[in-house]
Amino acid sequence: MPRLPLIAMVTNRRRYGGDQATARERLIEASRQAAAAGVDMVHIREPDLDDRQLARLTAEIVAATAGTPCRVVVNARSDIALLEGAHGVHLRGTSPSAARVRMIVPPGFLVGRSVHSVDEAEGVERAGGCDYLIFGTVFPSVTKGIDHAVAGVDMLAAVCARVRLPVLAIGGVTVERAVEVAASGAAGIAAIDLFVALATAGDTIGTAASWRTVVTAIRLAFKRV
Repeated sequence: MPRLPLIAMVTNRRRYGGDQATARERLIEASRQAAAAGVDMVHIREPDLDDRQLARLTAEIVAATAGTPCRVVVNARSDIALLEGAHGVHLRGTSPSAARVRMIVPPGFLVGRSVHSVDEAEGVERAGGCDYLIFGTVFPSVTKGIDHAVAGVDMLAAVCARVRLPVLAIGGVTVERAVEVAASGAAGIAAIDLFVALATAGDTIGTAASWRTVVTAIRLAFKRV
């Protein structure tokens, strides 16, 4: 596992603006900036891409983050992750169990899973094979929309109290909310829009400085708790 607190950038290239090619290039650059600034994981989640497109994007993000401690995981596609040299897979609730995935991946391959309740988190932990969990949606999120159910910090804390696996909070996470997340017992954060805002605010030099500032602020929030 990467160091804790774990900071994960979840991708959604359509949030980066421009046409498809421009959005992809902006996402790849954001991944490079993230890794250079100390983000621990880039979680590739692009469900609308076909196999060839997803494989190409994975290869490009692996290359963009090479030489840094940042790990790359692919949502629900261990085959593409293995093919393109990524470091792991992040499983959906409908994915095969982590224990089954462990049968086909090499030692050290990261396996995470999304959960949405205490019972689900406990079940995933009992089944074995997972390195970490992502729980959400914790706060209202632009990505999910205003009508999407919000679990809240109290439910996040309940999940963290009932499992030993590291739990990352996702959904509406900001630098300001990082202290609340840390106080819940979470091991880190995963976010889309937090990092989209960084990647689309200013030129490359200014953005790089902003990335470092935000990553440092998140780590400090966890140290204060």
